Amino acid sequence: MTQTTATPSKSEITRQTILSTGRRLVARDGFGAMGLSQLLKEAGVPKGSFYHYFASKEAYGEAILTDYVEEYLARIDTLLARGGQGGDRGADLLMAFCQAWLDQDRSEGLVSTCLVVKLGAEVADLSEPMRAVLDDGVSQLTARIAQMLKIGAKDGSLVLDAPAPDLAGVIYAQLLGAAILSKLSHSQHPLERALDDIKRRVMARGPERKSQ
Repeated sequence: MTQTTATPSKSEITRQTILSTGRRLVARDGFGAMGLSQLLKEAGVPKGSFYHYFASKEAYGEAILTDYVEEYLARIDTLLARGGQGGDRGADLLMAFCQAWLDQDRSEGLVSTCLVVKLGAEVADLSEPMRAVLDDGVSQLTARIAQMLKIGAKDGSLVLDAPAPDLAGVIYAQLLGAAILSKLSHSQHPLERALDDIKRRVMARGPERKSQ
């Protein structure tokens, strides 16, 4: 039996248009600098539509971050699904995750659109609900990095010098800090150095592993 995908309603499309437009503006200008008039003009929707979906600008910000976190984690879950049961080794998964910071930075992707990099400090002081969404998203992400580390420790492709959850937090913090420095310097060098350090720290020595 063929499973059909429901066609989004006009209401759902309008809401998603407002969210995707706002994400782009926030990634470029920050949350505080984004005006609702600018948002609605670029989204091509009337003011009434905004307040039909979102009670306030803060509620809208929370929805943007929730949408962003869900989409990001779904991509990581797709990556994780490649691991184990004869699939990619833990080292392959971890390096694919780390390398994405570099690859997408070159095309103004992950680093330029990462809302943790862009908004982490801003929303921590601005909005408790928005802060909580990002904080929970980071916790879920580091849990997935820990899964990669555990897969690698089991298959022998990674060597852990700390419990996987602790090491996952350190790796993410290192990448996040390097991403901020890369934005400041307009250079990939901080990210490249971070990736080299992560490789030295966790990659097991031995025969060459399967490449990406």
